[in-house]
Amino acid sequence: MKRISPVTNTVIAISAGVIVLLGYFISAPRLGLDGLRLILLEWSALLAGVAVLIGIGNLFSVHVQKLRERKPGYIYSVALLVFMVTTLFVGVLPGFEPLQGVLYNGIMVPAEISLLAVLAVTLIYSAIRMLRWRTDWKAFVFIATALLVLLGTGPWPVIGQLPVLDEIRTKLIAQVLASGGARGILIGVALGTLTTGLRILFGADRPYGGK
Repeated sequence: MKRISPVTNTVIAISAGVIVLLGYFISAPRLGLDGLRLILLEWSALLAGVAVLIGIGNLFSVHVQKLRERKPGYIYSVALLVFMVTTLFVGVLPGFEPLQGVLYNGIMVPAEISLLAVLAVTLIYSAIRMLRWRTDWKAFVFIATALLVLLGTGPWPVIGQLPVLDEIRTKLIAQVLASGGARGILIGVALGTLTTGLRILFGADRPYGGK
């Protein structure tokens, strides 16, 4: 049975991948390929949702155990559990729709904005410290870009908005340099995903337990 199981997993994975892939390029209503492809995609979405629920349950159990044992930092576990249960009840039970906006706009959005602000300051501080042991042109370009973005974001309390820096930030850094870099990264991720999918499709890689 141990010898048959990896082969069965490989056959199922390759068959499902081929059916989904062919369903995008070949329209064959008589063969039922489109319907089978949609069923497989629905199954994958369902399994992904179950995996998320399992992860949430595991996170909940880990922090409950940490709270029981009074480990250092258990107060953060208390906060996480309270907000997790609150979010669950507000999102699932009917009648709490107005609280969803309050929970999102009053807690989540300010927390995310604060974290982004801390991240920006941390990047600048780390870049300045980096100059102690690395003084090449890449470090200076990074610091100059970060300062231009921060100064051009404004408005500042005394000097207000800086039009020149704002134009450089918007038209040059954001629309040209940052967009080009982001597109290059996305293309690389897409090619890597495609290569990994093809390797799984042909049985070269078997992350589902086969050898």
